[in-house]
Amino acid sequence: MGRWEPDALGRLRAAALDLFVERGYEQTTVADIAERAGLTARTFFRYFPDKREVLFQGSERLQQAMVDALLTAPPKAAAMEAVAAAIESAGQYFGDIREFARRRRDVIAANAELRERELIKLAALSGALADALVQRGAAAVDARLAAEAGIVVFRMAFEQWIADQERRGYGTIANDLLRRLGDLAQRV
Repeated sequence: MGRWEPDALGRLRAAALDLFVERGYEQTTVADIAERAGLTARTFFRYFPDKREVLFQGSERLQQAMVDALLTAPPKAAAMEAVAAAIESAGQYFGDIREFARRRRDVIAANAELRERELIKLAALSGALADALVQRGAAAVDARLAAEAGIVVFRMAFEQWIADQERRGYGTIANDLLRRLGDLAQRV
């Protein structure tokens, strides 16, 4: 494949994931990824600051989409209702990435550095949701609690969505988990 072929970003992501699965994350270099994609290392760095970000590319856009959905929830919506709107919006963002996400999950699970990076990204998402709830008028402690509960639902819904035998859509799974969380909260 030539350097001037279209979709350099997609080619780099696919090449990186293939190599991470084949060789392992630590054994794969940026030069290996670029070569597999038919590009140069310099081109790689136009898209990604380092090889970790191949697996986390787009997380800022997802975070912004979720914050936007939370902020545009009906003004009278309770904190958890606004968080639910954010969680549901993620399903539109994911599109058809289930197979990529399954392979990505396996690569991350095999590497402590990547697991740590995943936790950092989730913590940033929780913080952004909490900040947005405070903007809507929620007390800081309530905002943090709702955001953290939302992250648990988000993470669990995503994990179930990419499970090997799962066929339901992300939104269906997320709504089921939100309902279950509400049921549990009423039992307290």
